[in-house]
Amino acid sequence: MSILVFGSLNLDLVVQAPRLPLPGETILGDRFEQIPGGKGANQAVAAARLGVPTRMIGRVGKDDLGQQLLQSLQQAQVEIAAVQIDPTTATGIAAIAVGSQGENQIIVVPGANGQVGATELGYLERFSSTAQVLLLQLEIPLAIVEQAAAIARQANLSVILDPAPAPAGLPESLYPLIDILTPNQTEAAQLTGLAVTDKETAEAAAHQLHQRQVHTVVIKLGEQGVYCSTPTQKFFLSAYPVKAIDTVAAGDAFNAGLAAALCQGQSFLAAVQQANAVAALSVTQRGAQPALPTFKQLQAFLAATPPPTLHQY
Repeated sequence: MSILVFGSLNLDLVVQAPRLPLPGETILGDRFEQIPGGKGANQAVAAARLGVPTRMIGRVGKDDLGQQLLQSLQQAQVEIAAVQIDPTTATGIAAIAVGSQGENQIIVVPGANGQVGATELGYLERFSSTAQVLLLQLEIPLAIVEQAAAIARQANLSVILDPAPAPAGLPESLYPLIDILTPNQTEAAQLTGLAVTDKETAEAAAHQLHQRQVHTVVIKLGEQGVYCSTPTQKFFLSAYPVKAIDTVAAGDAFNAGLAAALCQGQSFLAAVQQANAVAALSVTQRGAQPALPTFKQLQAFLAATPPPTLHQY
C-alpha cells in the first residue's frame, strides 16, 4: 500500500538572520538559500524517505524552479508522473525568514499551486485504488481540497488534513470527510475560536472539532508535545528535548511520519509516537526537505533517545 500526497510544491527562498525583523525594520541576514519545499512536496519527500511508496499530485510552472522541485522529488524516490508542468504560470515560492532560535516567518506566493484543479483530481481518482492514505494541506484552492477529500472517502482512503497555512475557517462540509485533522496551536485556535496553549485547552478544541464530525484530532503543541483524541482514546505525548535549529517543516514531517506508520500497520498510538520522533529530528537541521530524516536515521534516533512521557486519559 502507498501514500498519495495531493497539494503544493514551492521553492523556498530562505534567509537566515540573528533574529526576525520587527515590522518596518531592516536587519542584516547571515545566509540565503533556495531549498525545495511546499507542504505537499515536503510531506511526499518525508514519507518516501521513511520507506513508503509515495506519489505526488500537484502542479509546477514551466521554469527552472519547477525543475528543481521535480528533481528533489525524484531524488527522494517520489513518483512524479502526476505532477503537472503548467506553461501559463510560475512555480510557487515561499519567502522564509529564520531566526537563530529556529523561529520563522513565511510568505507564500502560490503560483502554479493556485491552478490545481480538475486535472489533478483526475489523477487522484486514477491512483486512489492503489493507495491507503491521502495527505492534504491548504496551499492549493480550498474547494479542490474538499473535492479531493470526497474522492478519497469514496475510495476508502484515510484522509489526513494539515490545516495549514492557518485558515480563518473550513467549510462545515469538509470536516466529515477528514479522518485525522492535525492543526498546530495557531491553526486549532483559528478553527475553534479558542485560545490553545496547553493540553487542557487542546482537549477543549478537540472536543469542538469532534462535534463537527472529525473522527480523530491531533493538536501539535510545539515543544510541549502533542495532544490526540479519538472516539475511544485520549492521550498526550511530550516532545523530544532536541535543540531546534529550524522548525519550518516540522508539521510536514509529523504528518508524513504519521501516514507512513499507519501504512505500515502500526497502531494509532505507535504512529503518533513515530510522527513525534520524525518531527523532532526535522527541527535539528536547516531547510525543509534537506532536514527530513530517512528511516535509518529515525531508527538510530529512537534507539539512542529516551521515549517521551505518555499520559493516557
